[in-house]
Amino acid sequence: MYQKYRPPSANVLPPAVKNLLIINGLFFLATIVLNDRKILDLTKIFGLFYPASEYFKPYQFFTYMFMHGDFYHIFFNMVSLWMFGSTIENYWGWKRFSIFYVVTALGGAIIYLIVKYFEINQLKQQLPIDLYNSVINEGVQIFKGGQMYSNSKANDLYYMINAPVIGASGAVYGVLLAFGMMFPNTEIMMLFLPIPIKAKYLVLIMGAMELLLGINNRAGDNVAHFAHLGGMLFGFILVKYWNKNNRKTLY
Repeated sequence: MYQKYRPPSANVLPPAVKNLLIINGLFFLATIVLNDRKILDLTKIFGLFYPASEYFKPYQFFTYMFMHGDFYHIFFNMVSLWMFGSTIENYWGWKRFSIFYVVTALGGAIIYLIVKYFEINQLKQQLPIDLYNSVINEGVQIFKGGQMYSNSKANDLYYMINAPVIGASGAVYGVLLAFGMMFPNTEIMMLFLPIPIKAKYLVLIMGAMELLLGINNRAGDNVAHFAHLGGMLFGFILVKYWNKNNRKTLY
C-alpha cells in the first residue's frame, strides 16, 4: 500500500520512527536467537500478562509493544508505522509523536486488560470456586507438569490468564487513526483493493472490522482486537485534546 500525499520537505525516515523500527527489530532478533538456543524466552519476560498471572510485571505495559510473534506480525506493523508515522512525525516533531506512540500503546494495553477482566469474570461464574482458585494458584505448575484440567473452561481460564499480549499494533492503530483524522482525504492504495481509498474511510473500515472480530471472539483467533481498538480510542482522545488546546501545532 502507498499514500499519494506527503508534506513538503518531508524526512522519509524521521528520528522517532527510525528508532522505533530499530528497537522493534532488535527485540525481534533477540527473541528468535535466544529461543532457538533455548537460553531465554523473552516473550515471558516482556510480553504483557494479565495481573493475576505469576508472570505479570508492571514494566510489561511498556515492553510488550516491542515484542512480536513472527515475521509477518512485525513486518506489517513496521511497514504501517513507517508509512503513516513518518508523515505524522514530520508535522508534530519527534517529541510529540513519541508521546502519542507510547500513550496509544498504553491505551491498547489498558482496554485489552479491561475486556479480559470481564471475560475472566464470566468464566469464573461458570466454574466451582475451588477449581477457579486452583487455576489461579496452581495452574502454571499443573501445565508445566504436562497435565491439563478435565474441565475445558478451566483450561480456557488458564490460557486467558497466562497467555501474553505482544506487538506494536495498539500504537500502530493509534497512528493510523491520527493519520485519518489529520489527512482524511489522502488516498491510500491497499494491496487487497483495486482502487485507492481515502484515509478516513480506511480508518472507519479497520475500526469496524476490529470491533466485529473482537465481539465475535472466534475460537483460534489469537489477535488482540481490543488492544487495537484501545490504541485507536486513546489516539482519538489525544488528537482531540491537542487540537483543542494547541491548534497551531497540530493541523
